[in-house]
Amino acid sequence: MKIKRICISLIILGLLVLLVGCDPAGDDKIQDAGEGDAPLITVEFEDGTTEQLNIEEYVAGVVGAEMKPDWPVNAYAAQAIKARTFTLRFMEEEEENKISAEHEKAQAYDPDQITPEISEAVEQTRGLVATYNGEYIRAWFHSSAAGQTTSAQVGLAYDDAEPPYVVSVESPDHQAPDDIQNWQVMISQEEVLQALEEAGEEASQVSDINILDRDETGRIVELDIAHDQGTKRLKGAEFRTLVGPDNLKSTVVEEIRQEDDGFLFIGSGWGHGVGMSQWGAYHMGQEGSSAEEIIKYYFQDVEIEKKWD
Repeated sequence: MKIKRICISLIILGLLVLLVGCDPAGDDKIQDAGEGDAPLITVEFEDGTTEQLNIEEYVAGVVGAEMKPDWPVNAYAAQAIKARTFTLRFMEEEEENKISAEHEKAQAYDPDQITPEISEAVEQTRGLVATYNGEYIRAWFHSSAAGQTTSAQVGLAYDDAEPPYVVSVESPDHQAPDDIQNWQVMISQEEVLQALEEAGEEASQVSDINILDRDETGRIVELDIAHDQGTKRLKGAEFRTLVGPDNLKSTVVEEIRQEDDGFLFIGSGWGHGVGMSQWGAYHMGQEGSSAEEIIKYYFQDVEIEKKWD
């Protein structure tokens, strides 16, 4: 009996050692960004392959993919802070250290677009993130706000309470290219019908699209689509997502004209209009604003914190 008890004790001890030695989160556990070096993250590509990178390497590839070449270093630096913040919040919410390299799922990533200026901007802002009440902000950005940013509820059809740090501000977007400042886009009958189908509405012919409400920035809050089976009311941001955000550049739409083969949208800007405008950051960087000043202009009462050296 004594030998049996000793054997049972040894087995229990072995199991305890095994359990203590195992990290239940394994390689997916997020390294504490508040201590030591910058964390390692796993980047997942469209083909399913993955690569482990230092987060600072990843941020440089995001800035290269999300911004144009030959921009002011401080504009790149502001984008770096936002990319780093976005990444850490994304992984915190997903509870793993993996992030997609696809723009539709997270952020675009392209290391081939990294320039010496981008590397300098990332190094200048190493470890810096934007927080509100100690939490990573939702680091929204877009190409051009068409002169005025908007709320998350309007620009993104955001269902939760409006984040207190998201404010509507004038944005110096006047240096954006002409095809961003003013554009005309044809949305075909087929594209609108496909949007209706994705929204759960059956129709075979669209007769009209009417803007029901705009916010103070000129963005569509709601519109109404009249079709042969009835009508469908959609938020402007929902409609833009359904027809393709690269197709309908923004919801700053001055007019919708019915044409033989669809509907002509006449508008300005590019993107959802929430948070930092990249073309606004471009101008502010040219004028000498620091990365921190750019971030704090577009987001109210945020702090810039250093998470690692």
